[in-house]
Amino acid sequence: MSKGQAQVWGGIDAGKGHHWAAVVDEGGTTLWSKKIDNDETAILAALGEILDLADEVHWAVDISGTCSALLLALLAAHGQQVVYVPGRTVNRMAGAYRGEAKTDARDAYVIAESARHRRDFAAIDVPAQLAADLALLTAHRSDLVADRVRMINRLRDVLTGVFPALERAFDYSAHKGALVLLTGYQRPASIRRRGQARLTAWLAKRSVRGADAVAATALEAAQAQQTALQGEDVAAQIVADLATHILALDDRLKRIDKQIGEAFGRHPQAEVIESLPGMGPILGSEFIVAAGGLAAYADAGHLASAAGLVPVPRDSGRRTGNLHRPKRYSRRLRRVFYMSAQTSMTREGTNRDFYLKKRGEGLKHVQAVIALARRRTSVMWALLRDQRVFTPDPPIAGTA
Repeated sequence: MSKGQAQVWGGIDAGKGHHWAAVVDEGGTTLWSKKIDNDETAILAALGEILDLADEVHWAVDISGTCSALLLALLAAHGQQVVYVPGRTVNRMAGAYRGEAKTDARDAYVIAESARHRRDFAAIDVPAQLAADLALLTAHRSDLVADRVRMINRLRDVLTGVFPALERAFDYSAHKGALVLLTGYQRPASIRRRGQARLTAWLAKRSVRGADAVAATALEAAQAQQTALQGEDVAAQIVADLATHILALDDRLKRIDKQIGEAFGRHPQAEVIESLPGMGPILGSEFIVAAGGLAAYADAGHLASAAGLVPVPRDSGRRTGNLHRPKRYSRRLRRVFYMSAQTSMTREGTNRDFYLKKRGEGLKHVQAVIALARRRTSVMWALLRDQRVFTPDPPIAGTA
């Protein structure tokens, strides 16, 4: 079959159950627009029809997550390069075209038109198996951490309603012994009846470290509240159930952290990434997932810009030098550098010295941490470029 066009642009509005694809030519005329089920057979059939339209197809998609995974894998298998058009860009570009209706077909057309007019969208690479594993593991860990935070907050809320003294006595987000205590004792009367000696023995039997201190603190809280509140029995059951679930969740987090550590250790750049102070297996894995390959960043400034650590100018007329926080950047990449910067400055060294220097210049805590994170992007980029581990002393020129 002869192909009628030299090049066309294909925009795909991705979804869970189906996608909508639209193809435009060099003049913006729609050549092909159809709904495609999120199924291998349907995607391959549509891919064949679109590839027959032109010698070269420029692909663009608005979602690069799980719902488009099969689509992206099939395009990569056929040697097709895909770029990512952010949803914010699609939303704004839609206003440049006639009509106010919002349909999948129109969104796909706008995506294709955006790719036709702009050539600076980031390319999407189907990750290698190790990167894909890390992406799944880190995403699952984030979900588990969010569940843990929600359950901790719920536990503290319920416990405050019936036993506020005990709620204040421990930091349940970091004290395993306090959670073990709540699995068996949640009411002041039951703690007083048990007594410190038997409560200490009960906790020690369950491998609680510092069992005597936990028992003494709990008994002190129980002595401070002699009144039984309404709903105490039901609340006690809920607190015990939540404490049990949190402990089980902690065990799951330990297992997945071990999995992430083992997978991260197999990455060829793991030693380089982890050598930077503040970067451990968890943040290192998130960095690999969020940043991708070094080839995507021409220099350290591009990496910092992708992480949202470079201010954006907002000048108009005579008003110049106005900088503001960027809106389009990788939140996950920014979090990696921000959290690692916070961790690194807790110990003596160049990171802490730089942070204190910025505080001395009048910057607030968050501003100083962001300044440190920006500096660390340059260090990380240089380490990955040179394939060397971090050392406090800079390398001698010409020896890297």
